Amino acid sequence: MKKVLIAALVFLIQLINAQNVYLTKVEKTHENTDRFLYKIDEVKDAEYLGEIEVQGFSKYDDEVFALIYKKAKEIGANTYTLKPFENIDGTAQDFNPSNYRLSLYFLPKDKITEPTGYMYIFASSDKDQKIAVNKKDYVISPRSYIMLETVPGEIYTVSTKKLLGSTIKIQPKDSSANQYFQISATKIKSDHTGVGGLNLKSGDIIGLESSYGNFLRTIYKKQ
Repeated sequence: MKKVLIAALVFLIQLINAQNVYLTKVEKTHENTDRFLYKIDEVKDAEYLGEIEVQGFSKYDDEVFALIYKKAKEIGANTYTLKPFENIDGTAQDFNPSNYRLSLYFLPKDKITEPTGYMYIFASSDKDQKIAVNKKDYVISPRSYIMLETVPGEIYTVSTKKLLGSTIKIQPKDSSANQYFQISATKIKSDHTGVGGLNLKSGDIIGLESSYGNFLRTIYKKQ
């Protein structure tokens, strides 16, 4: 009886913490072979394709992104915007990581614009992270990030400030791209499918593919 109760409790905890990703609306599909999936702010030239809803909370954001990516590519989307839920008075609700919607679009690559020349550093989903960038200290809250402007050719040393922590050096060649990193004290599996978003791991400093970095920028708070 005790084992049954324990098993039921484990199942209930997993159910509460489960996160489901649904393709709730398909307006149309679009043929494309773009591998990226970027957040956009301007939808004027974008073709609306459908909508995804995420229900339930999960701290494994890479797995959630992989599900979102797969469903977005089923209808040919390469971009998205966050679609807030509304209050009774029509105002937008605050972002809730346990339930949110994404509107999916197709936008020609040459029309996708975003500020470049920045380094984004994300904390983990459940712990404060202490880091130093060129000897300047930062404490990043859970599910938050900092955004630092970079200068081409300059060397940036990022350290986790631990006795046996990690240190990496980054030297951006130009200002046409962004750098994305996550600091994590937990074990994260590298993704080999090309859609999970992890392409570099050095101890507890993880380099992120730009699509996944864009996703974390969507669901985390700028600090």
